Parts: sequence; structure tokens; C-alpha cells
Amino acid sequence: MGGRAMATVAAAGAAILVAGCGDQDFENKARPAVRLQLTGVIQQDKVTVSPSRHLGAGPFEITISNQTDKRHTVKIEGASITQPAQPVDAGDTLTIRRTLDPGTYKLSAGSKTAARKEIQPATLNVGAKRRDSNSDLMLP
Repeated sequence: MGGRAMATVAAAGAAILVAGCGDQDFENKARPAVRLQLTGVIQQDKVTVSPSRHLGAGPFEITISNQTDKRHTVKIEGASITQPAQPVDAGDTLTIRRTLDPGTYKLSAGSKTAARKEIQPATLNVGAKRRDSNSDLMLP
């Protein structure tokens, strides 16, 4: 009788293992690349963003400080997007969160008042797509 009970337990265990495996295969989907953070400044004569070269395509967060005495509108235009103009007050900051594809982008600042000299836009050169963040630790 002991052998029969052991066989029943073994058969039940095997049935649970087979049922638990199922026929579905779950893939590990790649997480997006880590968000790259850039900083920028609006000055009287130009907009600068750092870094602006050797950037890989993917998610970006660009924080821009308006260091002028006038309100400006900021927009980003380029290969894959035209971001609507967003206002930033004098002495304030603005954050733009976008996913950028490979290409060249211009980050420009303008105002409603006539300026003696146009503010030169910053240029971002975005290269090939960055690798996923599957192997990066301590990410949300």
C-alpha cells in the first residue's frame, strides 16, 4: 500500500508540474532607454543646450533656464517633430520631455516684441538609437 500511495503522490506532482508550465511563452520585453537629461540656457543672443552632440535617440528631458529679462516662447523642431511653442517667463525654467528620433533638431526661443538681434537657436545632433535599459539597476 505504501508503494501505491507514493505512486499517487508522484503522479499528482507530475500533473501539477505539467499544468503549471502551460503552453504560453513569456518574452522579456525591452524597457526603453534611460531618459537623458540635458540643460539649456536662453541668453540675450543665443540658446545653448549641453550636451548637444553624440546623443543617442530615445527619451529626453531638456530643462531650459530663461536668463533674460523678457518672456520667451521655446520650441523644438527637427527630424521627427515640431513641438508647439511653450512660454517661459524671465528668470524661470521650462522642462520639455520628448522622445527624439535620429536627426538634427533646433531649439529656439522667441518673443512677441521686436528684437534688435535674433536669438540664435541651439542645435541638437541625435544619432542612432540608445540601447535599452534592461540591464540597468535601480530604475523605476
